[in-house]
Amino acid sequence: MKVENLTITNFNKREFKIHTYVLDQNPELVEQKRPLAIVVPGGSFNHLSKREGEPVVLAFNNQGFNSVVMEYNLVQDPGKIYPDAGLDVLTTVKYFRDHADEYHLDPNRILTIGFSAGGHVVSSANNMALSSDYQSKYGFNKDDVLPNKTILGYPLIDIKKIGFPIPDDQKDKMPVEPELLDSALGVTRETPDTFIFQAWDDPIVLIGNSIEYIGALNKNNVKTEAHLFNHGYHDFSLARHNVKSKGREWQENPHVAHWFHLAMEWLRSEWGE
Repeated sequence: MKVENLTITNFNKREFKIHTYVLDQNPELVEQKRPLAIVVPGGSFNHLSKREGEPVVLAFNNQGFNSVVMEYNLVQDPGKIYPDAGLDVLTTVKYFRDHADEYHLDPNRILTIGFSAGGHVVSSANNMALSSDYQSKYGFNKDDVLPNKTILGYPLIDIKKIGFPIPDDQKDKMPVEPELLDSALGVTRETPDTFIFQAWDDPIVLIGNSIEYIGALNKNNVKTEAHLFNHGYHDFSLARHNVKSKGREWQENPHVAHWFHLAMEWLRSEWGE
């Protein structure tokens, strides 16, 4: 495997970092062009969860994907979170489409995965990709920047639907545009097919986030698979023993851990594998 730490520049001329995990090429394999998983961790917009980064990309590597962990604008960085966080996603998609041969990728099988706050970044980026206003302002074509599929794990959709108050010193960092404040408002018929999972008893990102987004996808006839688990709380990542934090025994949950296998089955069925 080849691991790289790259700094690239988004459509707003802001630099951000990506970390690539590229499998070695095996000329004996039938499939030479791999799908790409772009993983966007959560972290309440003030840090990036390591548990939702490398462990997740390695799980996708194990399924034959090349993978990326993407960093994005946080509250302590200059300026607001948006538009840069969303533009980071779109720039990453375009970068790997432009370099598909170099990374041995299928440019038509690019997947974005967002956890918690990263789910807000990913779903907002999809809205931005399909917006003629953003296309005109930042000079991109939707076909270059829109992922083919999206996975949302306990995603923040509506910033108002969280289980705690936003700190006063962070409020001015939040978006004011309606379709960014609540990314369900920006769903269209062109939004990528989406897989969603969340725990019903999530006390941090309230379950209404997923329910609202599922409703918006349904209204716009976007193909969707959703799994709302009865128990799991928040930030469980892969819900496996080796990604459990000390003192947080609930993060190991064999039932909730099924989300990854279900997502892989969904992707294979969608991509005809």
